[in-house]
Amino acid sequence: MTDVDGWAAPGAGRDEPRWGERLPPAPEQQPGGQHQPTGQPTPPGQPTPSGQPTPYGQPTPFGQATPSGQPTPYGQQAPWAQQQPPAPGPPPGWTPPPRPGLLALRPFTFGEVLTGSFQVFRRNPRTTFGTALLAQVVLLVVTLGVTGGTAAAAFSRVDSALPQDRDAVAAGAVAVTLLSTIVPLLLSVVVSALLQGLFVLETSRQLLGQRLRLGGLWALTAGRRGALLGWSALLTLAYLVAVAVVAGVVALGFVVGGGTGIAIGIVSGLLAGLGALAVGVWLSVQLSLVPSALMLERLTLGAAVSRSWRLVRGSFWRTFGVVVLVLVMIQVATQVASTPISLLAGLLAGALAPTGDLTSPTVLVVTGAGYLLTFAVAAVVASIGSVVQAASTALVYVDRRIRTEGLDLELVRHVERRDAGQADLPDPWRSPWGDAAPPR
Repeated sequence: MTDVDGWAAPGAGRDEPRWGERLPPAPEQQPGGQHQPTGQPTPPGQPTPSGQPTPYGQPTPFGQATPSGQPTPYGQQAPWAQQQPPAPGPPPGWTPPPRPGLLALRPFTFGEVLTGSFQVFRRNPRTTFGTALLAQVVLLVVTLGVTGGTAAAAFSRVDSALPQDRDAVAAGAVAVTLLSTIVPLLLSVVVSALLQGLFVLETSRQLLGQRLRLGGLWALTAGRRGALLGWSALLTLAYLVAVAVVAGVVALGFVVGGGTGIAIGIVSGLLAGLGALAVGVWLSVQLSLVPSALMLERLTLGAAVSRSWRLVRGSFWRTFGVVVLVLVMIQVATQVASTPISLLAGLLAGALAPTGDLTSPTVLVVTGAGYLLTFAVAAVVASIGSVVQAASTALVYVDRRIRTEGLDLELVRHVERRDAGQADLPDPWRSPWGDAAPPR
């Protein structure tokens, strides 16, 4: 048989010898013959000894010489036919995802969510920690001014009231003082909501390698503050309703009267409280991404609720772990930092007043200084905690969108276009469905 490359194997082209037939002598054994090594490819257009040009890259038949007259050793190419193969390079490797800012733009691990939350505070402490601490100071001043002033004015009337009216005046003073606490509580809800929105925006900008000041972040909240405050108001209302239901169950047992009714009321209230706690935790986790959807995708409140519910679906326990772990870390850090100061202030006040006279000026000064120092430490820890808590939920939100929608690809394209100098880039965080919830 003849190979497609144009050379023939020894013995090809003749019949197979029969048994006992003597084969003709090999070329090197013929008279006057010399050993002819095998040929190698000839250049295109060069004739072979047979007179026919050999196509490019095809070898000459076995035993034939090259046009130069010199046989080519077996297994080697003629100098004019040698081809240099491309130099081997390193095999293509894995390219890590880009990291323009806080974290690499890919799905986040549990540890990255936690460490990234603290890095948001460390990368821009003036905007994050400074704003949160300023909010704590404002809340303290308002609380002392409203509640303290109201209590002082209300109880001052008790001393000047007639003896037969003092009980009624004292009860009214207590009621007015309790009502005055509603003002700082409502202000706390408003401030906490606004801080969460600001820190969500700061986290999203740090992921893209940007850091904004308070003025820039506040400008980004335009048009979203009302929805954010409305969401916080709904959460507060739901909390108050749950507390009222549990208190109503307990009160019903006391109204029925008798030892059995009181026992049933207490047990029912305990069970209702546990049930409300479980439902509250579940709903809090399912709806924990609502502020992020409101601020980044700029959805309506109803669409943001639906959005959070869909994103948390399939990742409840992971989201629950992040939320609970951050909350526990904040509470433990607050207690660890403030408890020693409170104990030291109490021991020092007791040492300065061995007779038990706690009204002396020295004891009052030490006690007041201890309370102020305790509050200062608690305010610092709470300020850091508010940043970490908002940043952790924002990172969970981004992680869920990366895993379910491929948001990392859109963020990478945005960063590449921005670094290339392209202007008027669309907001990569906006929902692809506009201001409506995604389709089912």
